[in-house]
Amino acid sequence: MKIGVILGSIREGRAGESVANWVMEATTGREAATYELIDLKEFNVPLLESSVVPGAANKQYDDENVTKWSQAIDACDAYILVTPEYNHSVPGGMKNAFDSLGSEWAGKPIAFVAYGAAGGTRSVEHWRTIVANFSMYDLRNQIDLNLFTEFGENGVQPNERRAGELEGILGELETITAQLNK
Repeated sequence: MKIGVILGSIREGRAGESVANWVMEATTGREAATYELIDLKEFNVPLLESSVVPGAANKQYDDENVTKWSQAIDACDAYILVTPEYNHSVPGGMKNAFDSLGSEWAGKPIAFVAYGAAGGTRSVEHWRTIVANFSMYDLRNQIDLNLFTEFGENGVQPNERRAGELEGILGELETITAQLNK
């Protein structure tokens, strides 16, 4: 079973890079699944302009960057989305990349690790309605990291309780993914 940890910010100096690395460190030594960091910034997904609706494209995309993004997402059985909150919602680059695909997302579990001035909770609220369109199984538990109290000069510095929260999310995601893949 393969779980993708998606770094959903493409901004320069993004706080999410340290968050994604923190998540990946927590996956070290886990035996129930393999984890892969998927950095959206590396794919350079163009704005969605295709005349073919992604859900009807049968994973055949006009742009080679979208095809590479499709292959990376499709290779995973589940996801952890590391997402910032921008203006009380989701980051535009990640929303565009999500919308650029179709069946690659369908029916798969997803967990959220968010960050922002209010912990990223509003971003996750919006993501939950978005992923519902593809009948994705979104885990109820989430992590909301506060930019003012859990970040320092070197990136994320999560509160003590966060390690246990992340462990719980990883375990739940592995269990749900295994059940859905039977």
